[in-house]
Amino acid sequence: MPLLQIENMTHYFGGLRAVYNYRLNIEPGQVIGLIGPNGAGKTTVFNLITGIHRPTEGKIFLENEDIVGLQPHQIASKGLGRTFQNLRLWRHISVLEHVKLAQYSKITYGLLGAFFGTRKRHREEAEIEAKAYRLLKMMGADAFADQAVVNLPYGAQRRVEMARALATEPKILFLDEPTAGMNPEELRQMMDIIRRVREELGLAIFLIEHRLRMVMELCEKIQTLVFGEVIAEGPPEQIKQDPRVIEAYLGKEIIA
Repeated sequence: MPLLQIENMTHYFGGLRAVYNYRLNIEPGQVIGLIGPNGAGKTTVFNLITGIHRPTEGKIFLENEDIVGLQPHQIASKGLGRTFQNLRLWRHISVLEHVKLAQYSKITYGLLGAFFGTRKRHREEAEIEAKAYRLLKMMGADAFADQAVVNLPYGAQRRVEMARALATEPKILFLDEPTAGMNPEELRQMMDIIRRVREELGLAIFLIEHRLRMVMELCEKIQTLVFGEVIAEGPPEQIKQDPRVIEAYLGKEIIA
């Protein structure tokens, strides 16, 4: 079975059909891209899969378990982590605390440990902090560990958000426009980080991205979404030559 399997997912907002008959299989370690014009329904697809909205129709299986109807935190605990198109960080707490907080759903020392500072609590807290530093180092953000997020450059904030998502120990990482607003150097750094995450952690990655050259370089398979429907799906070489994609999304742009 695929790691993630989506069958005939359709969703309506009132009388507006936002997503229609969406299907997807993601295998372990696979990197898949979702492209399309603004308003195509890409973030809605992410929100349906991660439990922010419940699909009107269809099934979603994560490791062969139907997750439709579960709350976002329940889905996250089963192995689906994500970042957001608009940053969702606590601006005035430190970078390190962001990544540590993401791990607290897995602590086992309980109330007694919290109140009395047991040996088990100290051990787990040390493990949580060490893991947070490892993830920040992978993101190239460990130098910012003690700084408040509000003081970081935008690209660094994006990397902190990714570290926080990875701290939940996902099997699949959803990235919603991870390079939005980045300059060329930050873009290059983020591409290197995504490659490193896949290679070192063995995660499957599903990403929405408008920078087409990035998608073509990183992804094994790409879906093109227009008005909530997938009009093309396949490897990068096939997608960039598909006349439906060129007409609906790429326009006159030619991807070298």
